[in-house]
Amino acid sequence: MTTFTFWMAIAVVIATIYGLIKRWETRLVLIAAGLLMAVLSLDPLTAFVQFDKSMTNSSLIIAICSAMGFAAVVSLTKCDVHLVALLTRPLGRLGVFLLPASMCVTGLCSVAIPSTAGLCASVGPTLIPLLIRAGFRPAIAAAAVVAGTTPALFNPGVAHNVFVAKLAEIGVMDLIGLFATKIFLFSLAIVIGLTVVCLIYRDYSKNRPADEAVNDVASNLPEHVNLAYAFAPLLPVVILIGFTLWSDVKISVATAMLTGAIYAMAVTRSDPAEVTKKFFDGMGSGYAKILGIIIAAGVFAAGLRAAGVIDLMISALTQANEWARVGGCFGPYFMGVITGSGDAAAFAFNEAVTSHAEEFGMTIPSLGYLATIAGSFGRLSSPLCGGLILVAGIARVNPIDIVKRTFPVMAACVIGAYFFI
Repeated sequence: MTTFTFWMAIAVVIATIYGLIKRWETRLVLIAAGLLMAVLSLDPLTAFVQFDKSMTNSSLIIAICSAMGFAAVVSLTKCDVHLVALLTRPLGRLGVFLLPASMCVTGLCSVAIPSTAGLCASVGPTLIPLLIRAGFRPAIAAAAVVAGTTPALFNPGVAHNVFVAKLAEIGVMDLIGLFATKIFLFSLAIVIGLTVVCLIYRDYSKNRPADEAVNDVASNLPEHVNLAYAFAPLLPVVILIGFTLWSDVKISVATAMLTGAIYAMAVTRSDPAEVTKKFFDGMGSGYAKILGIIIAAGVFAAGLRAAGVIDLMISALTQANEWARVGGCFGPYFMGVITGSGDAAAFAFNEAVTSHAEEFGMTIPSLGYLATIAGSFGRLSSPLCGGLILVAGIARVNPIDIVKRTFPVMAACVIGAYFFI
């Protein structure tokens, strides 16, 4: 049963979407909408509590701020210029195929770094400028990074893999083996789909002028590439993948980024004081420009919860047993679109409904994985997704511009998931 507060919240959500499409200040729109919904629900404190909680989200702060600090050091030492020169010369002949090639690189990295925010923070500062300088619009360059994260489901450490495997009473690797081919095919479909979207939007042009910052770098590409310099932007990714695949030692994104910054300083023999200052300036910029939006998105989600929108949608999903496939697919997808996270609906649906899958003529692994992958597609269709917001900050574009490119691809994939999982 819906209430007046619920319908007022829906009106606020519609107004929020309008504001984001009109490119009003994103943080203002989200915070104002979340606070308004909390006030209408007679629970204004929930918005402020969420604001406090989002400000101190250690995993996001560590990944995002350290990555932006490292990106600032790479820019200061001109290591990015050498990497661009090294990669663009042989890859220049790829033309538009540089886009799918970059998505494949992201996909491979996502297997080792399954966190969307952590992955985007690791590869975004390298791949996005590379794509922009090669002639791609910033929005499609950012979309290529965030949309290439589906292969992360190959990682046995992903919480959804563990959860569904436990429900099905099978091993995690056995579960992944059941769906490995489908995960690969969906990943390939996303690569092909985004390339088609790129062509439709005419997002690639060999002679496309980049923004001022990009032109400043592109016009000063070195004649002779220093391989030690060029390796610096890649070092954190190499460290993270290497330790994940071949070592029992767990290493954080921040550790990898700080190591990369020290390496860049050492090989370029830059002033340590200047490098340190630049690193912390970059961290501060990352918090203000990227985490600021994530904090605002958290307040918005808190407003939705206070108004009962999220609870009502999850309740409808878990009670729609006769529509298990429909609920397990499109429910988590739409929840992902609205909240920027597919986890809540996927976990709730799997816990309440998936254990009864055989009563609906399905298996526990298939229904559980359907909810998992649909929630992932929904997250990548949302302007509130943390990883998408992160790459939007790196590319300096509005998250809505990225969603315009990811949404049609993910919507097609969730329809495919409904029929083939």
